[in-house]
Amino acid sequence: MKPKFKVLIIAGSDSSGGAGIQADIKTVSSLGSYAMTAITAVTAQNTTGVNSIVSINPKEIFKQIVFTCEDIKPDAIKIGMLHSPGVIKAVISALKKIKVTKIVLDPVMVAKGGAKLINNSAIHILKTKLIQKVFLITPNIPEAEVLTKTKIKNSKDMIKAANILLKLGAKNVLIKGGHLKSKVIQDILVTKKTIKIFKNKKFLTKNTHGTGCTLSSAITTFLSCGKLLNKSCELGIKYVNEAIGSNLNIGKGHGPINHLNAITIKKKYK
Repeated sequence: MKPKFKVLIIAGSDSSGGAGIQADIKTVSSLGSYAMTAITAVTAQNTTGVNSIVSINPKEIFKQIVFTCEDIKPDAIKIGMLHSPGVIKAVISALKKIKVTKIVLDPVMVAKGGAKLINNSAIHILKTKLIQKVFLITPNIPEAEVLTKTKIKNSKDMIKAANILLKLGAKNVLIKGGHLKSKVIQDILVTKKTIKIFKNKKFLTKNTHGTGCTLSSAITTFLSCGKLLNKSCELGIKYVNEAIGSNLNIGKGHGPINHLNAITIKKKYK
C-alpha cells in the first residue's frame, strides 16, 4: 500500500500508546493515509490514569504545523488536546497560514481516568474562536455538556446541544453517545440541514481508552480521501466499533482498543 492522502494531527502525546497522537498515527496509517504530527503536550500516563502533563511552547507548536505543511500539504487536519489559551491561539494562527478546509476538532477535556486536560480559559477560547474555524467538532456527552452548559440525558438532549454548538459557529457537529446508559449507542451528526443518527450495539468492556481520539482521526482520514461527511462518520464509527469488538486486553485499567484491526498481514510476513 502506498498512501496517497496526507493527514496532519495536532494533539497531545500518550505515553501508553492508547490515546492521543499515538492512537491518531495508528488510525491514520491503518486506514491508508500518511500521518504527520504537531505535538501540543507530553503526558506520562498508562491505562490507570495520567501521572503528569508537560506543555509544549505555543511557538514550537506553531512552527511544527507551519514548517511541516510548507513541505507536505495535508489533505485534512485532526485537532485533539489543546490545553491552554496560548496553544489554541497558536493553532488558530497556524491554520490561517496553511489554509486547509477539512479540519476535525475533538475537544479533549478529560482523560478516561478522570484527569482534567484543559483549563477553563482555554475552553472559552475554543468555544468563541476555534470551533468556527473547523469543518466538524466531535464532542462526547460530558464535553458537549461543558461546551453548551446543558445536561444531556437522551438523544433529544444531544440534538439540542448540537444545535447550540451550531449557533456558536460550528459547521457540523457529531455528538458521541457512548456515555449514556443504554444497550445501543447513538452517535448523532447534526448539520445546518440534516440530522443523522448512527446506531450500534454497545460492547460491555473496560477497554475503551482512546476511542474519541481514534474516531476523530478515522473520520479525518476518510475526509482526506475525498469521502463525504456522512460516509466519513459512518466508516469512522464502524472502524472504532470493530476495534473495540476485537477485545484487545492490555493494561490494568481502561485498556486501548485494537487500531490494527483493519489491517490484514500478507502470508509472507507471518
